Amino acid sequence: MTLDPRYLIYPRRARGMDHDLYPWSNLFERPPIAWPGGKTVAIPIVVSLEWFPIVPSDTPFRATGHMQTAYPDYRHYTSREYGTRVGFYRLLDAFAKAGFRVSVATNAAIAERYPSIVRDIVAAGHEIVAHSTDMNGTIASGLPEADERALIATSLDTFERVSGTRPRGWLSIARSQSFATPRLLAEAGVAYMLDWVNDELPYAMATPSGSIVNLPLNHEVSDRQIITVQQQSADSYAEQILDALAWLTTEAARTGAGRMLPLHLTPYIMGLPYRIGAFEGLLERLVAQREAWIAPAGDIVEAAKI
Repeated sequence: MTLDPRYLIYPRRARGMDHDLYPWSNLFERPPIAWPGGKTVAIPIVVSLEWFPIVPSDTPFRATGHMQTAYPDYRHYTSREYGTRVGFYRLLDAFAKAGFRVSVATNAAIAERYPSIVRDIVAAGHEIVAHSTDMNGTIASGLPEADERALIATSLDTFERVSGTRPRGWLSIARSQSFATPRLLAEAGVAYMLDWVNDELPYAMATPSGSIVNLPLNHEVSDRQIITVQQQSADSYAEQILDALAWLTTEAARTGAGRMLPLHLTPYIMGLPYRIGAFEGLLERLVAQREAWIAPAGDIVEAAKI
């Protein structure tokens, strides 16, 4: 069987990165970023608080963590619901104990179905990041632009109505985008997104609708990747975060430039009783790190002054 010639046609192929959103640059040759208070490593903590419809739409693909078995898949549905009923509140308590403000990337469906959760996020001083409508609200280039624009607007409008504040940040489902997404986000007034993972510092993109900053949310050190995919323990997760922080602290001292270490958390994974203790221990260690600045993603984007 021969390959269909259409697979070899890629109209966006070009020298460089196949787009003109930003020029390539070497991290070690950029103007240095200085974080507030003389801190050398910024740590944005981002919690993905999600609502999974019990029937996946699979359009254009099935989101990570979605239902897996025949309908009704109560086994996976209720384990995801554990995050909103139990796990997320354990994380809120852990952040309060450590004195940290974080970003909560959440679906508009959470605001619609459980507005008290959104009120609790705002009351604790945390930042809300728009995370689409629900976990069927995925984006890819097969999605008509009008539908994508409406999905973005619905998410932003819902949070503004329920929380009183329009989100400045965006995280796509599974970090998936179409070719139009950065432009449509900038058009909607979004200041930054968390989708592209090709760096360790925020950087600016130029779109026909204006500029938007990308804050790379590294998925390799997420709780989902380390604990669920790689089947490692919460203690191993904490150790790897501290190893990364030690490396970045040394690198920042050597180069004289600030660094960044994002933490990406999932309430129904890290909020379980046999993991939350290790996570609270990690937060205690981070409090003791004089070089570390723990802040919401939006604050870090502002401090980067890009």
